[in-house]
Amino acid sequence: QVQLVESGGGLVQIGGSLRLSCAVSGRTFSYYGVGWFRQAPGKEREFVAAISRSGVNRDYAESVKGRFTISRDNAKTTIYLQMNSLKPEDTAVYYCAADNTVLTSRIADDYDYWGQGTQVSVSS
Repeated sequence: QVQLVESGGGLVQIGGSLRLSCAVSGRTFSYYGVGWFRQAPGKEREFVAAISRSGVNRDYAESVKGRFTISRDNAKTTIYLQMNSLKPEDTAVYYCAADNTVLTSRIADDYDYWGQGTQVSVSS
């Protein structure tokens, strides 16, 4: 079993920055590809970013490319999502997800393990 715990969410003004963390425990962390997804009120969950086991392969949604950076520290078994130039449309609950069969994936159903989510709110 794998456990994921997100942290780092909060309220930030337009143009501000936040860094989300996803602490992973329970199995060999380096075996897992990890993705970040988000869900805004009344909307479906959407892909944000993903990173492969080695960290070499990274993928981003077009809406966040150039503003968000995903990274991982295998020694700390933690995934990070650095979010810069935040916009009101980035407001959502952000979830990290892990799976040991994906390289990177934009499909939520490809991930077996999910965290509980952390709220990000961007205000004007």
